[in-house]
Amino acid sequence: MTYTLGRITEMQKLQFETEGYLIVKGLFEPEQVEEIRSTFDTISEQPVPGYYEPDLDPQASDPLRRYPRVMHPHRFNETAKRYMLHTPVLDVLTDLYEEPPLAAQSMFYYKPPGSRGQALHQDNFYLKVEPGNCIAAWTAVDGADEDNGGLLVVPKTQSYEIVCPEYADAKESFTTHFVKPPKDQKAVPVALEPGDVLFFNGNLIHGSYRNRTKDRFRRAFICHYANASATQISQHYQPLYRPDGSEVRLNDNPDGGPCGVEFEALYPH
Repeated sequence: MTYTLGRITEMQKLQFETEGYLIVKGLFEPEQVEEIRSTFDTISEQPVPGYYEPDLDPQASDPLRRYPRVMHPHRFNETAKRYMLHTPVLDVLTDLYEEPPLAAQSMFYYKPPGSRGQALHQDNFYLKVEPGNCIAAWTAVDGADEDNGGLLVVPKTQSYEIVCPEYADAKESFTTHFVKPPKDQKAVPVALEPGDVLFFNGNLIHGSYRNRTKDRFRRAFICHYANASATQISQHYQPLYRPDGSEVRLNDNPDGGPCGVEFEALYPH
């Protein structure tokens, strides 16, 4: 039975299949982007134990201590959950999977001026979606470019096997893992405007550089999804959510882990 695309074009589908990623412009309206920004501006002002633990000391030397990433905000904030299940995003995912998606994770990155990036890595090393794969939907809340630490992707590595990471440079990455690109393949920057969404395959090697600006945040709302036919995922992502918001649990895959392990000495849990 031939699948009929509903949201994206055949050319966009081919881009995702051949390069491992796809940018879809304007999937969030400006007022929706502003609602996400204001929601997380409010969240940033106080700790949410287990999900967001900032150092509110104004003298904190590392900007990521003041503005660490928010993990799984959909578990405590209804706005985050609603946008994790944003219909235009789910429609694109349905076209990419050719079946319904299941929402597994949400995150929010503030990436304030001067903060480190995240070393090159592969998402399905952590989620361990099987059979099938995870797909990330990386939504720009601020404009993202090379100066403020926008995302980097290594094209065509979506068919690259999940590999055991090397140890990252703690001076440049706030997470410990680094995956070296294949020979003769390089990371390329992806520029996004607020409301644009970058979709990428769970095996695709990607990461980001430091925010080199003095006055620009690079906020991003990032969610990960699994295909509805998957039977396993790491326990850290249970429960998952169907498009209607109802919960579903898959079998626990014991090989997975939290998405991007942070340097313990700098970010105690």
